[in-house]
Amino acid sequence: MLLNADGSWPAERASREVIAVFPALYPEWLGDRSFCAAHGVRFSYVIGEMARGIATPRMVIEGVRAGVMAFYGSAGLSLEEIARGVDEIQTALGRDSAGWGANLIHSPQESGMEMETVDLFLRKGVRRMSASAFMRLQPAIAWYSAKGLTRGADGAVHRAHHVFAKVSRTEVAQQFLTPAPAAMLRALVQEGRLTEQEAALASEIPVAADITAEADSGGHTDNRPLTVLLPALLALRDDIAGRHGYGDLPRVGAAGGLGAPLAVAAAFAAGAAYVVTGSVNQSAVESGLSEDARGLLAQAQATDVAMAPAADMFELGVKVQVLKRGTLFAQRGQRLADFYRKHESFEDAPRAEVEELERAVLGRAVSDIWADTQAHFQRADPAQVERAARDPKHQMALVFRWYLFMGAQWAREGVTARRGDYQIWCGPAMGGFNDWVRGSFLEPVAARAVAQIARNLLEGAAAMTRAAQLRAAGVALPPGALHFSPRPLG
Repeated sequence: MLLNADGSWPAERASREVIAVFPALYPEWLGDRSFCAAHGVRFSYVIGEMARGIATPRMVIEGVRAGVMAFYGSAGLSLEEIARGVDEIQTALGRDSAGWGANLIHSPQESGMEMETVDLFLRKGVRRMSASAFMRLQPAIAWYSAKGLTRGADGAVHRAHHVFAKVSRTEVAQQFLTPAPAAMLRALVQEGRLTEQEAALASEIPVAADITAEADSGGHTDNRPLTVLLPALLALRDDIAGRHGYGDLPRVGAAGGLGAPLAVAAAFAAGAAYVVTGSVNQSAVESGLSEDARGLLAQAQATDVAMAPAADMFELGVKVQVLKRGTLFAQRGQRLADFYRKHESFEDAPRAEVEELERAVLGRAVSDIWADTQAHFQRADPAQVERAARDPKHQMALVFRWYLFMGAQWAREGVTARRGDYQIWCGPAMGGFNDWVRGSFLEPVAARAVAQIARNLLEGAAAMTRAAQLRAAGVALPPGALHFSPRPLG
């Protein structure tokens, strides 16, 4: 029979025949203990960074107080907004508090944004940074990773800053699992960003001590199966660590598809040092999404997702995974991508086709959108306006990026008149989570607190792990043994 997670007998089964006894297994024991030691948390669990402030400072604060790690969704925000968010977190938790960090996203269309963001993180004392959507190592990441490196009395290199790298390809992971290139470090020294000693120490350690295998997830994703990606990254980690003689193995965590206890338990069983949740936290009360958007997420099934053009990498053809149920964003975004591939400019396209796009997708005249977009970039990045004047196709891309950007903004603000245009980053884990919590106290959106989500997933994962141990010992599991019902946990 199954025991409770604390090792006690379930009351309803206390009088039954004992067929197996297993010691207690606590949620704190799941994953790699070095993760908890390195980052000052109780559990090997991370509340992932949802961009544009959807992972709010409040979400970070509540997560850290619950004993898990949490990343502020700083990607896509202005430097002023990021600074305010960091200040809010540090005011609540303390400037030197562990267990939290902020997000740096690859920004190929905004020159200098990555370096400016890292400069802000260093000045503000942000000790942990999650790097996402990077296709290759960038100087900003190497700078952050190497800054403040010291050698301890034990001879080991000690980090002042920790990089978490979200990856879905081995060729990208390799760049984070090896030391930063010597040429990149030399350039950072010449620019005065690193000392010679910091650069020398950086050549001995991997850029990131924590690599997250990002499987089929919301937002930027390659839709990779976790059971294929995670073993590949673990093998790559072992190979690189052996060749470089690392004293400490970089940790490999898991993200994508983790919306129920069995999924979390499976990730740990497959070798994940830690797990990262994303989509499920967007429906939480601490989320930066509007109540209207969170309500749509709470109705989603695992198949209610689709791929849509990414605002930040539209011209490159990069896509993000979004919620399909209750919104037409994916279909409308694809229409913009098709139009962009077909025409070189708005002037070259048939007028009737442009007008149909304005009516059915954009909801505004192209000329009005361009006027607003032009005014924005005159302040933020005048080079974009100058390029658009020379290249009408770039002007078209900026107009379409306005719609893709605003889709996320309308979802955050709850502009119900544009509900059909909501861009809500979402993976299939959301549907798995909704199935799991149906009929429980976590089903209502108003009850979905990130602390309760995290603790129930972890408690359930511990129970599922113990059930698997019983089965491996030859015990025939009764019906329901692989189900953990959510319950309020302190």
